[in-house]
Amino acid sequence: MPAKEQSIATGWTDPDDAPEWTDDVFERAAVHQGDKLIQPAQGTLTRRGRPKLESPKRQVTLRLDQEVVDGFRETGPGWQGRINEALRKALRV
Repeated sequence: MPAKEQSIATGWTDPDDAPEWTDDVFERAAVHQGDKLIQPAQGTLTRRGRPKLESPKRQVTLRLDQEVVDGFRETGPGWQGRINEALRKALRV
């Protein structure tokens, strides 16, 4: 049986769709002189992940009654956040 050829089509990319090169990009880029590295790259061109929160939540271990956990879980996705809201309301925060 003859081997099936895979067609790899490379699409044309319009240069106008490329992002602008800013001074920041050039400042963080690696600098080479011939084969010699003069300045290594600094960081990445994009920031990974979510932005840092001003007051991030802390992970804790908490023991709750089974009925409480079951009741909140029955309310669907986001039940842990609703527990947080209920505790904030109880503390008037």
